[in-house]
Amino acid sequence: MNAGITYMDSPLGVVKIVGDQEAIKMVSFVEKKGQESGGILPLHVRHAKKQLGEYFDGKRKKFNLPLAPDGTAFQKEVWNALLEIPHGETSTYAKQSVKLGDIKKIRAVGTANGKNPIAVIIPCHRVIGTDGSLTGYAGGLDKKEWLLRHEESLPGMNQTTLFG
Repeated sequence: MNAGITYMDSPLGVVKIVGDQEAIKMVSFVEKKGQESGGILPLHVRHAKKQLGEYFDGKRKKFNLPLAPDGTAFQKEVWNALLEIPHGETSTYAKQSVKLGDIKKIRAVGTANGKNPIAVIIPCHRVIGTDGSLTGYAGGLDKKEWLLRHEESLPGMNQTTLFG
């Protein structure tokens, strides 16, 4: 199927959304808007744009979209585990590694996190360092900090942190 591409303005800059009739393939922060798809956008792309707008407006805490990120089987396993971290909570790379069966996978989990092609919706921003530090975010640590503040889950704020 042909992919549909659209852009939206957010408090963090321009967001690019790519998907087809089946699912969302990519959500990323970009420097500026590019060429959008001609014609009618696929339904899931339109829904993603609407739901992201609601999220940034503080009206949505959970996304309801089919996702189909391109990646290896391990990367997809890591990204699926990220979907289990609720809005307003955080986890650590170590805890995510244990959840995936092996603490020794911590670097591989971090690398897979960094390659997440569906920003915000697959919440890799909710994974922090074991010491509570904000480490690694492909969109930049300023965006990670904003997203965690927006969700009221920035370390040091009054929130529940997932450690199990």
